[in-house]
Amino acid sequence: MKTLFKTVAASALALQLAAPAFAEDIKLRFAGVFPTDHQGTKMMEQVAADVNAAGVGLEMTVFPANQLGSGEALFEDVARGNIDFASAFIYSDTDPRLDFLNMPFLVSSWDQIDSVMLDMSSPYNQILQDITDEYGIRVMAANPEGFVGIVAAKEPTNWNNFDDKGMNIRVWSSNTVKSTVELLGFRATTMAWGDIFPALQSGIVDGAICCTKTATYSIFAQSDVGSHFIEYNSILEQTFYYGSERTLAKLNDEQREVIQAAMSKASADFFAYNREHDAKFGEKLVEKGYTILKPTAEELQAMAERVREEIWPAMAADVGQETLDRVKAAVE
Repeated sequence: MKTLFKTVAASALALQLAAPAFAEDIKLRFAGVFPTDHQGTKMMEQVAADVNAAGVGLEMTVFPANQLGSGEALFEDVARGNIDFASAFIYSDTDPRLDFLNMPFLVSSWDQIDSVMLDMSSPYNQILQDITDEYGIRVMAANPEGFVGIVAAKEPTNWNNFDDKGMNIRVWSSNTVKSTVELLGFRATTMAWGDIFPALQSGIVDGAICCTKTATYSIFAQSDVGSHFIEYNSILEQTFYYGSERTLAKLNDEQREVIQAAMSKASADFFAYNREHDAKFGEKLVEKGYTILKPTAEELQAMAERVREEIWPAMAADVGQETLDRVKAAVE
């Protein structure tokens, strides 16, 4: 996306009147995937408001709810500079090494999420930046939302062990996620985020691994879709604020600092919101008629141990042994 500077030159008088600000603000497109009323979109709007109010010659506009493309497509568009910034999960379609972001049972508490995923200086996020550098993308801030469960239209059989669940669920484009849910006893269908809602409504799939309790309530329960939430806490829900190096190169230091500060603040605020409201949204799900299924601590431990034993080594085929070793070391 090219930076446009329009000089007012209709007449000498007009030029003099325009002299204090002869160039228009640089327009920036900030694309997201959350619904318009989701907290994630509200944080994007906070970023834009902070950037626009800074008075450094920037005008950022938010495009939520997949208006400029799905999360899978945004990475490529930002890399090319077609879109300036995005708030989305980073999928492994572009580079299989990025599948390390889906490593199951990697962390087990909000404190670990804080130190490993939220801190942009952590070894975990350095692995991510090393990879995205190769595509001309700068990760500005991390937005870990909490632990992902399974949204379902019915209660799966054998939901608290490894036996067949009698259920076909949506997974995103990740060999790791697909292998994990199949190990847990589900059948899996790979499907883009934008297709989940109609697929659940029409019965194409019986459920989807996709969301925290907060997102399940906001996206599904509010629309009377789904009836059960299975709380496996196996995979972390995490989106990122990331930007095009092509766009950033066109900005001055002050403008880049303003954007970084706005995104860092929104990231911290979003994490605090999700940590505080996780249990509250569980209560809201129940009030909406949902049933929450949660394995016991012993059952979860058995799942975690088996998944780590079988899935983690297999990830080397996609992410590479070096990346896998770095991720393990990042949480030790």
